[in-house]
Amino acid sequence: MEPGGEVSALRALMDGDQARARAELAARVRRPLLNAALAAYLAGEGGGRVYDQPAAFTAFIRGGGNIRLYDATTAALAERYDRFGVRSLVDLGCGDGRALVPALAASGHCPAVTLVEPSPALLTQASSALDGYGGAVTAHATDATTFATGTAGGFDLAESTFALHALPHEERAAMLTALRGHVGHLVLAEFDVPGHPPGSTEHLTFLADTYEQGLAEYGADRDLVAQGFLMPVLAGQLAPGATRSTWEQPATAWADQLTACGYRNVVVEPLCDYWSSPAFVLTADA
Repeated sequence: MEPGGEVSALRALMDGDQARARAELAARVRRPLLNAALAAYLAGEGGGRVYDQPAAFTAFIRGGGNIRLYDATTAALAERYDRFGVRSLVDLGCGDGRALVPALAASGHCPAVTLVEPSPALLTQASSALDGYGGAVTAHATDATTFATGTAGGFDLAESTFALHALPHEERAAMLTALRGHVGHLVLAEFDVPGHPPGSTEHLTFLADTYEQGLAEYGADRDLVAQGFLMPVLAGQLAPGATRSTWEQPATAWADQLTACGYRNVVVEPLCDYWSSPAFVLTADA
């Protein structure tokens, strides 16, 4: 492992030693944007949670490589609405509607829409973005698991864009299994992350390199994005006791998980290059 610097700091975070992490960052700067962002985050005791600042998430998904990513995602969703003749859909973890709303506008269909989003602030934004939409809109301020196992109705299509990696693997499997009885088709957009062993030097180096690249894609709002979103995501998957918000996996593991949950005709297709890992779209029949 490199002596000093960001990878060593991430190792210290895994060991629960924030003081050592700060010292490692001060000892050597190899990735200046990540070094500064992580040092500032740890100086505030590193206790921030993802989505504590909805403005940070909004700035994140509406800037940098997300512009190209969501353009590709929108086109993929709209194509599937038309392919399946969708009359009703549920968006699990819809956020502020960044993917859904333009996909509906681009589609030749006007399905009834159900929004599922645990953040009240983001759900309000998504609902407001659909003001004047021609179809019925229903909103649920809850998480995907609670919805799928309790309040789900019947839908031609369930979709989720870059949201289901926020569920632990076992919880995600249970949710997907429960959801299958309520939908005709499923469309997911996620990231094809490498399968490095968690905590290995390869894993920590991958995180350090990719987060440096991600931070470089932002300008005036870099600090907002870093402190309100990216640093909580990064620290949350490493620091003991931190609030974790991502359980990503390779595309092949996503396909295997859907198959194990009973989905059929699972197809994975490339979607867009991205700073953290290539994005893909997965389509399956329930």
